[in-house]
Amino acid sequence: MSEIGSQSATRHASAPDDDAPQSAAEPWDLVTVPVRQGLEAVDILRRGSAPAVGPVVHDGTCDTLGFLVPPGTAAAWDMPGSACTRTSGRGLRLPELPELPEPAGDTPRPAGWLLPPGDTDPVTDPVVLREALGEAARLIEAADGCR
Repeated sequence: MSEIGSQSATRHASAPDDDAPQSAAEPWDLVTVPVRQGLEAVDILRRGSAPAVGPVVHDGTCDTLGFLVPPGTAAAWDMPGSACTRTSGRGLRLPELPELPEPAGDTPRPAGWLLPPGDTDPVTDPVVLREALGEAARLIEAADGCR
């Protein structure tokens, strides 16, 4: 995964300041996964009998997705193919992004929200997320095996 958990989370997870818009001011940890698995997991979580997915952020290159989960999740997170970054109680600072035109050439998009705070549950339950990520991995493996 293009380390949204280590690079982007470090870049975007910082202590609040008065000039920065707060998109997710509550404490949380960040589970990051490759974008394909993450998108499958989002679909699985939203299709459930009780849709339960919190805010989801993407990195600027759209290589990874990050799921906001309750603080303390990182201490016990051990799912292969993913990472969980502890935020030490710092909220996520990403401005509300305007609609962006397609980037010209190699200009990367900034990181942004796939599912912004306020449109979702406050965070994703890590047990439910682990199940969805496992199901997503199995679906991807099955689809890739059919080629």
